[in-house]
Parts: sequence; structure tokens; C-alpha cells
Amino acid sequence: MNKLTRKWRNSHDDRFSLPTLDDSRPIDTQEQEEMIRSFEKTHAQQSRLWRSVFAAMLFCFAVFLLYSIFQQASSPWELRYHAYFMEEVDSWMVISADWLAVLACSFAIIGLLHNSKYHRQWIWYSCLAGIIPAIFWLYYMLRLPKFRWDVIWLPFGPLGGAGVCLYVDHLLLESSEEIRKLRAYTYSYKAY
Repeated sequence: MNKLTRKWRNSHDDRFSLPTLDDSRPIDTQEQEEMIRSFEKTHAQQSRLWRSVFAAMLFCFAVFLLYSIFQQASSPWELRYHAYFMEEVDSWMVISADWLAVLACSFAIIGLLHNSKYHRQWIWYSCLAGIIPAIFWLYYMLRLPKFRWDVIWLPFGPLGGAGVCLYVDHLLLESSEEIRKLRAYTYSYKAY
């Protein structure tokens, strides 16, 4: 049994160990280029995937907000999270705040999915658009007799979504910069 365990461990440890054969040999220029291209390709795929994931989450939130707008317009104050503010706010103000939140989510989605050098500006526009409903909802939440933690997403949903999108964009930009640095570190070497 011990012999079988050792054999199994030795066969599985090979895939987790670094290569030790010929480590002192420099990498050929062509091999360097192939490696960097594979890193760029992997980065592009990962970037597209994560941008799509966060854009889909924001899209779902925006659809929820549209449902909320429809409910507030068709039967005002029926939704519990809007009913808290029945005494404080007019219905049209709630609908306007939700429309601004949808606009903020839309800007963030455009910023995530737009493939230009201006995509980050769209995310910043989303942050600016998200500040207005955040101030609106926080003002009226603080005027309530009892602070309602269950609706904290009203002020911070769109603004938080834009902030997360900025952070994701920053991380993806940073990893892209690392690949560019790696390309700058290439050297000329021809294997004989």
C-alpha cells in the first residue's frame, strides 16, 4: 500500500513542479514572441469574459429598476422599498431617481463593452450619474423615523456598480500593462 501511495504521489507531483531541464538556456526570440502572443490572447479572452459578466450583472439590475419604475407608475407605493417613502416623496420623484439609476447602469455597461480608448469615460459618467440618486435616496432615508437598512441598495446600487466597473477596468488595464512591459523586456537571441 505504501509503495502504491508513493508511486501515485510521484506521478502527480510532476505536473506541479517547474521545469528543471535546461533552465539556463535563454529563450529564443521567436519563442519569446509566441509566449507574449499567448499571454495577450489569454488576457483578451479573460478581459472579454469579465467585462461581459459585470455588464450582464448590471443589465439585470437595470432590468429590475425598469420593473420598479413600471410598478411605481402603474400602482404607486405597492413595492415595499418604495412604500417606506410614501409620506416623504412624490411618486414622480421616485420614478425619476430610478430612471437616473438605469442611466448610470447603462453608462457603465457601455463603458465595459465599448472597445475604444474612451471606454473609461463612460464608466466615469456612470459614477457621476449614480451620485445623484445616491444623494436623493440617502437624504430621504435619513429623514425616515427609523433608518431602513434593507433599502441601502437604493442609494448605493448604481454607484457601487459603477465603482466595481472602474475597479475591474483598472485591474484589466494593469494586467495589460504588465504584458506590454514583458514585451519591452524581450531580447534578441538566436538558438543555433
